[in-house]
Amino acid sequence: MGTALVYHEDMTATRLLWDDPECEIERPERLTAALDRLRQRGLEQRCLRLSAREASKEELGLVHSPEYVSLVRKTQVLGEEELQALSGQFDAIYFHPSTFHCARLAAGAGLQLVDAVLTGAVQNGLALVRPPGHHSQRAAANGFCVFNNVAIAAAYAKQKHGLHRILIVDWDVHHGQGIQYLFEDDPSVLYFSWHRYEHGRFWPFLRESDADAVGRGQGLGFTVNLPWNQVGMGNADYVAAFLHLLLPLAFEFDPELVLVSAGFDSAIGDPEGQMQATPECFAHLTHLLQVLAGGRVCAMLEGGYHLESLAESVCMTVQTLLGDPAPPLSGLMVPCQSALESIQSARAAQAPYWKSLQLQGQCGQVLGCRIPPQAPCSGYDSELSLDVTPVPTSPSTHSPEGRPPPLLPGGPMCKAAVPAPAPSSLLDQPCLCPAPSVRTTVALTAPDITLVLPPDVIQQEGSALREETEAWARPHESLAREEALTALGKLLYLLDGMLDGQVNSGIAATPASAAAATLDVAIQRGLSHGAQRLLCVALGQLDRPPDLAHDGRTLWLNIGGKEAAALSMFHVSTPLPVDSTPQLAGILARVLRGEAPPSLGPSSVASPEDVQALMYLRGQLEPQWKMLQVRLIAEAWLCPGARLCRRGRWGGQGK
Repeated sequence: MGTALVYHEDMTATRLLWDDPECEIERPERLTAALDRLRQRGLEQRCLRLSAREASKEELGLVHSPEYVSLVRKTQVLGEEELQALSGQFDAIYFHPSTFHCARLAAGAGLQLVDAVLTGAVQNGLALVRPPGHHSQRAAANGFCVFNNVAIAAAYAKQKHGLHRILIVDWDVHHGQGIQYLFEDDPSVLYFSWHRYEHGRFWPFLRESDADAVGRGQGLGFTVNLPWNQVGMGNADYVAAFLHLLLPLAFEFDPELVLVSAGFDSAIGDPEGQMQATPECFAHLTHLLQVLAGGRVCAMLEGGYHLESLAESVCMTVQTLLGDPAPPLSGLMVPCQSALESIQSARAAQAPYWKSLQLQGQCGQVLGCRIPPQAPCSGYDSELSLDVTPVPTSPSTHSPEGRPPPLLPGGPMCKAAVPAPAPSSLLDQPCLCPAPSVRTTVALTAPDITLVLPPDVIQQEGSALREETEAWARPHESLAREEALTALGKLLYLLDGMLDGQVNSGIAATPASAAAATLDVAIQRGLSHGAQRLLCVALGQLDRPPDLAHDGRTLWLNIGGKEAAALSMFHVSTPLPVDSTPQLAGILARVLRGEAPPSLGPSSVASPEDVQALMYLRGQLEPQWKMLQVRLIAEAWLCPGARLCRRGRWGGQGK
């Protein structure tokens, strides 16, 4: 269905007309640098290009007051001194004679993107816009933002398209308090924001940016704040936040549309965020969001002030929306302690409202003094919770309880497992993966049932040499039959194409009686061909290859096995039920070629037996896998009183 790119050159017209060090970073080059890089990479040409339109007065009125819209309209005729005086009435804002036109284009671009996605003209897209929007409130500009582009798009999707569940993911490094205020009592919008917070000492200095601000009234639990209390968060921290917190809630919420406040000031090199996530990380985050809402993802640019980092991150996001595989992530995937504390805090605040965060209760796992403060006490899975008894909290109000003094530049640094490389070293040589000549291949033998496949999926005709195939099959009796041997030859030929970089992905069929032996040969072939790490996911009660080594080169996961077992950190079996259908191969082929997977629909609570099996495995694997470890701060979580004391100390109010 394709990817839309919405843009209008007029959005480069606004610029700062006077000296203001706070506002000078929001400049037209933010758009031109991103667009130029998209063109250099050939990504713009692959998208459906849409020219942004102006949002109407009625559309702006979906979230903004008529008086505020009229105020912004008047800026078209004001002189420089009047514009500067009006700008001074708001926080971190500058107005320009073109502001009203540009801000209407920015809001209208989001509406065009929503229309294109929800009418099926495209699968997803990015609106490349300025001014940004997520700080803007009903009657106030704020933080470079004039009209709240994402909030308007959400309200529009509800009004025009009749949607009932919209997920907003705000990965900008600043808290999008404007979106939070507009939807905090609305259960039809789930708002997730991570942001640099530093215990309330980073802009916008709001008490309601903390984890215990979870919404109001019917919207309790539909505002999810993840405050970063140190700078230097990297790829592992961002991915852990998605897997531990966002995705469990998102799958339970089952959104019909995903809107992304795509601020890239959370990327490496940005002077505002001072974080360490590389551009490739945003490819992975985008990919994780594409499993939701049938792949209907609309991203809209927010912040991002390091032009090189911004441009690379935009490219990574767009190429993932187009269906390209996400490049490898650099660095060790080990979340830092501060990030884990923040994730834990947010999970505990949200647990009273989400079943997916309450699964630990079914196993009777209660946090207490028996858990040493520094011991790994929980892990994560996209549908598993932390081993912590949550303490319900009251929603906060809009009024910040005093502004703490800003931190000095740099702030406290997140101590990751290894020192982060300099931004220049990562941005000078971005991780680019050339697309293979063939996206997806299906290798079928003559007796196989004909599959309904997309037209651009290649039917493989070739096969490995007969002598070579027989040599690989010789140790396995089940591969002696002609049917199994033929299937093995096709699989070996497919594997060679993938390992040589000619084919990106593929599907091969093999007789059921020879499945285990064929899998064993595939693993050994991959390792002998130079693959250093191989993941094998087996569905159903499939015997593990007897010669499978525990050397870390192969990670074996058997879903639907006979029992919950972790023979080592690399060989895992879980007895979760497996529901295979004849349409599975066709669905896999579509997903492998870049389409979004079908929606899972409303989530259901797992059985106590399944939860117990998963919790047992998690306990076995946590000591070895760092991404499964979420450490607790014992003083904050042993009792409600301790938690309240900690919150008071954070806010500077009492002991």
